[in-house]
Amino acid sequence: MPLTLPTSLLVLSSAALLSSCAKEAYMFTSFREPATDGLRLLYSYDGYKWQDLGKSFLKPQVGPSKLMRDPSIARGPDGTYHLVWTCGWKGDKGFGYASSQDLVHWSEQRFIDVMSHEPTTVNVWAPEITYDAGTRQYLIVWASTIPLRFPKGEEAEDNNHRLYYTTTKDFQTFAPTRLYLDPGFSAIDSEVLRRGAKDYVLIVKDNTRPMRNIKVAFGPTATGPFAKVSAPFTDNFTEGPSVARLPNNQWLIYYDAYKEKKYGAMKTTDFITFTDVSAQTSVPAGHKHGTIFTVPRRTLKKLLPTVPAGAAGATSATGTHE
Repeated sequence: MPLTLPTSLLVLSSAALLSSCAKEAYMFTSFREPATDGLRLLYSYDGYKWQDLGKSFLKPQVGPSKLMRDPSIARGPDGTYHLVWTCGWKGDKGFGYASSQDLVHWSEQRFIDVMSHEPTTVNVWAPEITYDAGTRQYLIVWASTIPLRFPKGEEAEDNNHRLYYTTTKDFQTFAPTRLYLDPGFSAIDSEVLRRGAKDYVLIVKDNTRPMRNIKVAFGPTATGPFAKVSAPFTDNFTEGPSVARLPNNQWLIYYDAYKEKKYGAMKTTDFITFTDVSAQTSVPAGHKHGTIFTVPRRTLKKLLPTVPAGAAGATSATGTHE
């Protein structure tokens, strides 16, 4: 895989200097096993060093299992934070949804049914929400298995995932569910990024044996087509990619290296060559599969007084995977 040498400390120091002048901070959604605790949040001023806000901000109340896994947040142009999450391992035909103006007070939770038209659907996993400025709507992509729908390959029929999506402008009406990506293998854990007009990047996990690693593809719109998926840019047994956009056209792609029980990070400017910067990052122990977004610093300042004493400073260089 095309990996370059690690970046110098000078680059990291420059990123920290730029971030100190920024008006926004980075937030990283998270959850803790056994996924009944609800929404957790990490914060960072530079995108490299993360601190845990040390509490749950929303307890899950919808779905058959009433779990919250893989929480994903997108901030809309009006400042509203929209949250979606996985409700359970199997049997669900939809995902959870709630919104907030401040990340503390939340709307009533709703279950968004997106797969009941396919009665044999096994699951709805890792919904990822993105606001697409190009179409002025929200895109939500998730992984589902519909047995016997696609060539089996190396995965069991109840584990042969493809990506599906819906769009919405108001979270009251949703476009009919459509197939988002069939790359010819079982795919989960996606994130789509807009770099510019007709320039989108898709990060996706190849979930097949023996791969279990993360790849990239390019497309002209948020919904693709993403015709060619790259070779992996992470080692095997990696999942849950989460991307932070840094100054100077730099991107950090965090991922869960679950076999090694740690979080890794790759830096890139073009999504073609990648630099392993894992040693320069710090992610709190126990952090699991989330997404990265930005908030005004005044919003973070209001969250900090709610943190239990001592919780914000408890960090570790590794995460865990159950």
